[in-house]
Amino acid sequence: MKTTFFTIAAALAVREVAAHATFQDLWVNGVDQGQQCVRLPQSNSPLQDVTSNNIRCNANIGAVSGRCAVAAGDTVSIEMHQQGGDRGCGSEAIGGAHYGPVHAYLSKVSDARTADGSSGFFKIFANTWAPAKAGAADNDYWGTKELNNCCGKMDVTIPSDIPAGDYLLRAEVIALHVASGLNGAQFYVSCYQITVSGGGSASPALVTFPGAYKNTDPGTYIDIHNSISTYIDPGPTVYAGGVSRAPLASGCTGYAAKETPTKSVVQPTVYTPGQGGASTTSAAASTPAAGTTTTTTGRTSTPPPTTLRTTTTTTSSKAASTSAAGGSCSVANPAPPAQAADTTTSVCKSLAKVGLDRIERRTAAQTLSVETMAPAASLK
Repeated sequence: MKTTFFTIAAALAVREVAAHATFQDLWVNGVDQGQQCVRLPQSNSPLQDVTSNNIRCNANIGAVSGRCAVAAGDTVSIEMHQQGGDRGCGSEAIGGAHYGPVHAYLSKVSDARTADGSSGFFKIFANTWAPAKAGAADNDYWGTKELNNCCGKMDVTIPSDIPAGDYLLRAEVIALHVASGLNGAQFYVSCYQITVSGGGSASPALVTFPGAYKNTDPGTYIDIHNSISTYIDPGPTVYAGGVSRAPLASGCTGYAAKETPTKSVVQPTVYTPGQGGASTTSAAASTPAAGTTTTTTGRTSTPPPTTLRTTTTTTSSKAASTSAAGGSCSVANPAPPAQAADTTTSVCKSLAKVGLDRIERRTAAQTLSVETMAPAASLK
């Protein structure tokens, strides 16, 4: 019985972590720009605090040296996948029943390489919800379902009347699978650095992040596991020159339907003012020579097996552990050895009840956290 409970907890947590995702590549009129102008998030975990400055462009690697050239009126395709560098279609772009809307915002800035996202944004795209009349809203049509049908790509038109210059293009998914609880909505955000040519002199109304969303907005505080009659998209309305639409019931259209990646996985070069972007940051490899980027081959569409590890900090050096297929759980425990196994099982059983992507429980004595780790075989 104890093993069964832990197996359920491990399976839930691993599934949730694996379902996280990031926007990581960009296309312009069907031409692959790869990752040259994206501020890659530091992890594929979501944001849930709408009052944090990270809601602007996520906790990212920093501004990069690249800026993607876009003409006003062009179509860009934002591209999302669960694992960094995985551009395959063998798995959902964002899995785990993470249903919700897809948005895109623009912020006019003097230099996209140095902008911090504090300037105002205007919404240029929303792909939200449509009823399927099939019971719970899980069964309805959502922007993320279309994103999955299109191998992680979504076409976004850059308004034709906006002024030329540098912009931050903010791509966003709001996953609502645990949004029935306050602060349960999950925000997956990346910012692309673009330079727009042509255009006009439009001056859209602006919102700021944080500030554009509240944790009580009906579009972010909602139970999609029951039927709904309407969905109120959070944040501002889409700018008049943008596009707001319902998701496709099936299939994929536009550039997103035919784009085949041509770029290998490239870690963007971090921009250093006055040095021409000379320093390069790589989370997975050693830092290359100045002025270069790190290139690796694309990953397969199947992510490596994940090990679930629960780490605990306490004042005791004694530890108890248990394991199950797909993960292991270890808890440092001050209890006598005879009670250690039961204490560990109790802690691990609690994970199944939480059901959140980042499981964190803090008491005065201990801190528990679930992490994605390297394949199990590599752990010592």
